[in-house]
Amino acid sequence: ITDRRAAREAGREHSFVVLAPGPGDQAAGGRLLGSVTLGAVDPVHQTGWISYWTLASARSRGVATTALRALADWSFAELSLFRLELGHRTNNPASCTVAHRAGFAVEGLERARLRYGDQRYDVERHARLATDEVGEAG
Repeated sequence: ITDRRAAREAGREHSFVVLAPGPGDQAAGGRLLGSVTLGAVDPVHQTGWISYWTLASARSRGVATTALRALADWSFAELSLFRLELGHRTNNPASCTVAHRAGFAVEGLERARLRYGDQRYDVERHARLATDEVGEAG
């Protein structure tokens, strides 16, 4: 938490929890559903890298898409960023669906980009620009 606070204060990273509404529809006290993070913020080039995750119980309900859209919109409006990027393993089609529904266009494939244990994984890269038209999530 201390590291995250320092990164936020330096303007390098902004992490948010995603909560289900609590009593009286207040987010405070709500149940944790996931998280979204804007990292690698570069104010000179107006870019950032986005990551997200949800608990298994929150999947297939639009939670990640809604959170990702909200973070992107906030990044463009509040931080004046222009380009946001993200990547997902090609064997994670659900993450790809979230990216598409949040308005992130496919830009390419990074071969053997990630390594977990002894196995390497290809990553599909997506990006969303502040000028992109984004339709309704669906």
